Amino acid sequence: MTNRIAFITGISGQDGSYLTEYLLKNNYEVHGIVRRNSVAEHQESRIDHLAPYINIYYSDMLDSNSLRNTIDKVSPTEIYNLAAQSHVRISSEIPEFTTQINAIGPLRILEIIKSLRGDVKFYQASSSEMFGKSVDSDNYQRESTKMIPVSPYGCAKLFGYNITRHYREAYNLFAANGILFNHESPRRASNFVTSKIIKTAVQIKLKQASKLTLGNLDSQRDWGHSRDYVKAMVKILEHDVPDDWVVATGQTRSIRQLLELVFSRLDLNYQDYVIQDPKFMRPEELQYLRGDATKIKTELGWKPETTFEDMIDEMLEFWLSNLRKI
Repeated sequence: MTNRIAFITGISGQDGSYLTEYLLKNNYEVHGIVRRNSVAEHQESRIDHLAPYINIYYSDMLDSNSLRNTIDKVSPTEIYNLAAQSHVRISSEIPEFTTQINAIGPLRILEIIKSLRGDVKFYQASSSEMFGKSVDSDNYQRESTKMIPVSPYGCAKLFGYNITRHYREAYNLFAANGILFNHESPRRASNFVTSKIIKTAVQIKLKQASKLTLGNLDSQRDWGHSRDYVKAMVKILEHDVPDDWVVATGQTRSIRQLLELVFSRLDLNYQDYVIQDPKFMRPEELQYLRGDATKIKTELGWKPETTFEDMIDEMLEFWLSNLRKI
């Protein structure tokens, strides 16, 4: 029996599913929580293939008692808080809910850990969105870069980041932040821009759609693969000392560059199909993100293994395979 017991909030999400696979390969006992969903067929689809090997409970980041009861039952050695209202644009439409999940959620878990006896390592999924418009003079964002978020999502994540740091220092907890820049995969929901672009481009290729509607085409992001980034999470908790770490590729591309690559792979010209709609614009745009992951590369030996092009090809193959069946 392994003595490494992981508890994952957001286990049914993109990162949660890849993290679960990686932990199981490394002989962890894995537990996770999911929210009740009226469409039960979809709420655990990313982890259905792992069902025989993991333990799933119903709980909610809004319910302190259910969190405490489940954590008491599991007695984890590590807690990965990946649960979030994770859509940045939508956070402007549901700011209170976003804040309750993304800010008060980690506080609830930290309070539970503080009251527990024994050592529990805590990982908080922080975000590059916390930087907002702030960027260093060399055009990178790193652990020391000032944080000025420009969305309710980023603001709530910044609270989660800071409260994790505070509980680490005030109560001597092993509480660490992974400041992850954008990361994608075939498991990314299709209402996020990367998957939306790739899915719709494939639908256009297969004559299942005729147009792709987007917002800002000039925003730039640092995109990596979720499968690589969850390995960074584990390294962060394996380290002797709790700390805060930027996880990024250090390469930035615009939405236009993403469009050019995706449509060219399908022998299409994106300019023939893409239209812009103001409803997909953010109230305050975040134009540029580019992470400097020197610290985690140097001190923990992590590095991204999947190229941007390979990630896009993997996502294209996923949607081609699935949409051809329609």
